Amino acid sequence: MRIGIDLGGTKIEIAVLDAGGAIVHRARVATPAGDYGATLSAVSDLVAQAERQHGRAQSIGIGTPGSISRSTGCLKNANSVCLNGRNLRADLVALLKREVRIANDANCFALSEATDGAAAGSRIVFGVILGTGVGGGLVVDGKLVDGPNGITGEWGHNPLVLDAGQQLGPPRPCYCGRVGCVETVLSGPGLAADHALATGAQKSAEQICAQAQSGDSSCVQTLERYAKSLAQALAVVINILDPDVIVLGGGISNIELLYQRVPTHWGKWVFSDRVQTRLVRNRHGDSSGVRGAAWL
Repeated sequence: MRIGIDLGGTKIEIAVLDAGGAIVHRARVATPAGDYGATLSAVSDLVAQAERQHGRAQSIGIGTPGSISRSTGCLKNANSVCLNGRNLRADLVALLKREVRIANDANCFALSEATDGAAAGSRIVFGVILGTGVGGGLVVDGKLVDGPNGITGEWGHNPLVLDAGQQLGPPRPCYCGRVGCVETVLSGPGLAADHALATGAQKSAEQICAQAQSGDSSCVQTLERYAKSLAQALAVVINILDPDVIVLGGGISNIELLYQRVPTHWGKWVFSDRVQTRLVRNRHGDSSGVRGAAWL
């Protein structure tokens, strides 16, 4: 039995996987906003409830926003700011009295899809989150790669210098303090901002996608620009990692056009005579984060 927990900004979810990877228990509660102690208690309560029904797990995996600082052991870069600067792992080990494994939520997504998801059986897998933010994780030979800085896969905070005509307006500021990051272009808000600059219409990423499917030409054009930008950003990943598979997750991964159009564009920037990397949609959807935490 494996227990995984997805510790999100708005909800905490637990899942119990049996030996074959099937989810046999699932529950979620609202994340106590801004309250670190209450967050620890909520995690402990979810584990106790699951183990009353399914028995004790030897270790527990947790997916979190942000990552563990190698210098302090504390969490950093989490948008759930009450977690930052806290030694989450040590506190949970003391509370739960067993091994606790922690990884970034995007890393958990990548591990889930590489283990028994859309990229199962592939040697080098890069998992991509395209949502409110942009994140990623790397799995090689079935093992999560987490480098000395704890930031493997953070491609969303590399600069993206687009070809002329690919983006309207000047490079946008990013919450990280830099300007022109991949995240400012390929996140949901980035997609909405590009559409607004091109058309003057304020629409959410969800509305743009829905109206594109209904045949709205301006929305179709926005998604085509997005596909080109995504292709250029992923070409950098391919040039560095040369993955067998890139798996897309997050809300924007539901745009079917991306799987046809991005591979037709990325060859322009990939340093190869052909590109055999596959671009695929995730298999486990919103369950990938908590499943990946369990596979830790």
